[in-house]
Amino acid sequence: MGTAPAGPLNSSTPSLRGVYAALLIQVLISAGTYLAAKRAMAELPPLTVVFWRFMLSGLVFVALLALVPGPKLPPRHAWGRILFLGLMAGPVNQLFFFTGLSRSTAAHGALLYSLMPLGVYVLSLARGQERASSRTLAGIAVAFVGVVVLLLGRGLAEARGSLMGDLLILCAVMAWVVYTTEGKPFVAIHGPLRATAWCMTMATVMMLPFAPFVANPEALVATSTLAKGCIVYLGLLTSVVAYVLWYYALSKVSASKVAIFSNLQPAATALAAWALLDEALHWEIAVGGVLVLAGVRLTQTAVTRPPPLAPAADRPAT
Repeated sequence: MGTAPAGPLNSSTPSLRGVYAALLIQVLISAGTYLAAKRAMAELPPLTVVFWRFMLSGLVFVALLALVPGPKLPPRHAWGRILFLGLMAGPVNQLFFFTGLSRSTAAHGALLYSLMPLGVYVLSLARGQERASSRTLAGIAVAFVGVVVLLLGRGLAEARGSLMGDLLILCAVMAWVVYTTEGKPFVAIHGPLRATAWCMTMATVMMLPFAPFVANPEALVATSTLAKGCIVYLGLLTSVVAYVLWYYALSKVSASKVAIFSNLQPAATALAAWALLDEALHWEIAVGGVLVLAGVRLTQTAVTRPPPLAPAADRPAT
């Protein structure tokens, strides 16, 4: 199904209010994702958490596709795009994210994800979708300094354990950047619910071959109620609600305006981690976080051109 093209800032206020409300909910859910993942991985290996998260979300999306009126399966020409988007959002993003988070902290994960809007802009720039500016270049430089401070502010000896974890999380960020930018034209054609359901169901299918190696059903049954609740949180709220809200916003406004909301996650996650996980608020988190957020903000305020039309392969047959 088609959707209206993304509108400028002078679009109808009620429509923008709905988009911003959806993004704020998405930010709150995503902030809790880091904490839920850390708690679940205290009792289960990272890949086991990822596997059951996708099994749960996959079942929900299959049920939604069965209940929602309209086509249950994607058109033949869209299968390649769905395979690619499912790979980026599923196995690639989540395996890097959970493996990295198991070696790093919740606050670090959220701060590194604040680079995502910068990645969206850089990818758009490489494709000629946006024009470079001095403000953008300054933002890239400031954000880069912020990442250096974040990764190395504690000194190489102390940071060595989490450095690999942070680098893995950065790989997850890159996968999400691709998922966002490549998904923009796809969701504009098929709508946020159906596009997300198809992509995440494909991601679930791609996780099935790993079941004999990572499922560990006995370990799952033996976990605490809290750990099981965290997996439910990841499977239902993060992988279903937050993902649908993300694509809903992408169907209404430009990718850069959606991505900038992820900058609200580091502060929310760091405070929640401090309150709930007793994680210290070290100076490099504060200084690096401010620099990253300032750099991303500078980049996202650069003037951009309207995004191009969806590729012909993604357009529905008439």
